[in-house]
Amino acid sequence: AGAGLARATRGAGRVVTSAGVGLPPQHLRAFCEGLLLASYDPPRSGTGEGPRPAAEVVELLGVDEGPALSRAVVAARATWRTRDLASTPSSTKDPAWVADQARALAADLPGVEVEVLDAAGLARQGFGGLLAVGGGSVTPPCLVTVRYRPPAGTAPRRHVVLVGKGITFDSGGLSIKPRDAMIPMKTDMAGAAVVLAAVLGAAEMELPQPVTALLPLAENAFGGGSYRPGDVVRVHGGTTVEIANTDAEGRMVLADALHHADASLEPDLLVDVATLTGAASLGLGKRHAALYTDDAPLLEQLRSASEATGERVWRMPLVEDYAYALDSDVADLRHVAAKGGPGAGSITAALFLREFTGSRRWAHLDIAGPGRADRDEHEVTKGATGFGARLLLRWLEDGAV
Repeated sequence: AGAGLARATRGAGRVVTSAGVGLPPQHLRAFCEGLLLASYDPPRSGTGEGPRPAAEVVELLGVDEGPALSRAVVAARATWRTRDLASTPSSTKDPAWVADQARALAADLPGVEVEVLDAAGLARQGFGGLLAVGGGSVTPPCLVTVRYRPPAGTAPRRHVVLVGKGITFDSGGLSIKPRDAMIPMKTDMAGAAVVLAAVLGAAEMELPQPVTALLPLAENAFGGGSYRPGDVVRVHGGTTVEIANTDAEGRMVLADALHHADASLEPDLLVDVATLTGAASLGLGKRHAALYTDDAPLLEQLRSASEATGERVWRMPLVEDYAYALDSDVADLRHVAAKGGPGAGSITAALFLREFTGSRRWAHLDIAGPGRADRDEHEVTKGATGFGARLLLRWLEDGAV
């Protein structure tokens, strides 16, 4: 209903509505989130005027300001931030630009620190996946760490680490994509945008939950330094990976970041978010993300947050019988199944990522389908949708235990 009101009143200077009167807090919040989310327009350049803007002011009659409204604003802002970052053209958006955006967005938030590890630092610390994927581009990779620590005196909570795939453009590398498949690839860093927006939202809400976001950022281009099919890459921690397809680059940068999280950050809960596989989109379409975890409490928490935000997830199995697809004759692991393997590309990708999570409680969210939309629908806007930002933020609000 909120989204419907936003779309019906575009171009208005002021809108007054009594639609919120008598709504319980959770419904009022949903109404306001829908109103704000459907008001979004992507950033534009050029001389054209673009679509009619959203109403300048919306006045809710008979509604008191309170947590429902303030948290609706923070949640919608998280989605807007994700959409803005993912919608920015790759001619502007390289890894260094995303890192600068993280610094700027976090600058005035108490309890938030940003650290950027450049290509030289990645080499010193053994982030071979990021360096391999980014090696063909003139814009070097980096790893951004965004830490939020609650105000002093807050009762200790579990430490959550969020990892987001940050491929600022994906050509496929030497395993080059078809032309049409490249067009939306500016959004291939949506996972990184989601986890950044979630940790900033946690800080704005002053949640008692310590949260760290890892953004492994690279451009998957092709050039003299490109990694090749048949290469063996040593990722963070020393595991060697046989490369079968340079267009499966997301799992390589995530392998680095997930192992770093396990080895150095002591997470109690570890969640990664990525526009990872076309297989997830083929299986579940454009409105459900594929959710992988064998942790029953974590599964139910994420499902509950999904139901609250309307960002739908569907649990997929980590099929142990398919693990043989990761076997390699020349390395510790193969990152893409060989021809004639089990298929199930989203499942085998999740099994690969699991290898780098240690014994941590972990979930993987493949948002390749709902991360992009080809048309407006309710609160979802065409292009980069921002899917996952509100889901993770609601999960953090609810306690993430």
